[in-house]
Amino acid sequence: MTPDVQATPHASLHDAVNLADIEALGRAALDRNALEYYASGANDEHTLRENRAAFTRARLRPRVLVDVSGVDTGTSVLGLPLSSPIGIAPSAFHGLAHPDAERATARAAHARDSVMTLSTFSNTPIETVGADAQGRFWFQLYLLRDRDLSRSILDRAHAAGARALVFTVDAPFLGRREANERHRFALPAHLGAPNVASRDTLAQVETDRGSQLANYFRDLADKTFTWRDLDWLRGQTPLPIILKGILTAEDAVLAAEHGCHVWVSNHGGRQLDTAISSFEALPEIVDAVAGRTEIYLDGGITRGTDVLKAVALGARAVFLGRAALWGLAAGGQTGVERTLELLQDEVRLAMALCGATRVEDLTPALVRL
Repeated sequence: MTPDVQATPHASLHDAVNLADIEALGRAALDRNALEYYASGANDEHTLRENRAAFTRARLRPRVLVDVSGVDTGTSVLGLPLSSPIGIAPSAFHGLAHPDAERATARAAHARDSVMTLSTFSNTPIETVGADAQGRFWFQLYLLRDRDLSRSILDRAHAAGARALVFTVDAPFLGRREANERHRFALPAHLGAPNVASRDTLAQVETDRGSQLANYFRDLADKTFTWRDLDWLRGQTPLPIILKGILTAEDAVLAAEHGCHVWVSNHGGRQLDTAISSFEALPEIVDAVAGRTEIYLDGGITRGTDVLKAVALGARAVFLGRAALWGLAAGGQTGVERTLELLQDEVRLAMALCGATRVEDLTPALVRL
């Protein structure tokens, strides 16, 4: 849990006043298998902690004597209007948190005028989630060694109404999440990954040693894909492509040159430990891209001031990973909606106290690094 926020573990969802309260409720609702899967970072979890700490170190430079009687948090991503610059990042296996799984998350995104990014490894078929999201979803792809299966998944996502393809580029292998290995993380028997494999296939994956997901992913993902292959991916889908997992100016430039948007992310600290935090990586990426693409960010977002800082430094929107999962565990669709509502309220207040009435007013001058 975020160490600088005091949560009330026994509060109800209705009584929650911040995301730490919701996190406490969500954690309490999960068994060890699910909790460790959602909460774990790679190795010693330095990057996991640094994602949060980087936001805390940055300070705000508020302007005063501004008419802030009306503050509008609205923005858009790839032409889709959002009520605030807050979306939901892709994460696998929402069924570990709540029986309604990704359906609840999708409904919450639609209800709050947000956008959900559906993981390749969802517990719910793409088509079902697409119907619930009603146009407010993107699809995240891990490119598989089986290119025909990858192509089929892309076709299904487009047909289901996905508005963008989020291609994860930082995970040719899964990072070592040691709690998952130590306690042999495995999907419960009632859950599957219907976009990629049958339940029978998953049941055959080794669970006597290490994480079932890591063991399955090891032979599933395409480890040969390079920048030269992006043209192939572009030929498989008409959707805008966002490269998720960019942390350097060099790769951001290549993404822009290949006509892709940029998602600044270190996979929630779950891949390469001691990698730079997403927030620290943001300024050099914004400078390198120079307005040629939209830029998004995830990692460490727990407060409205975090959202404000990221947007002020050039992110078009931020995306919630674990925070959305805690809400899902705490109360299904209602919990995710409450998470989005609380954070949007904090953004609105932070904007007012900084003298900004529109998202467009958030500029680097507001932030001291």
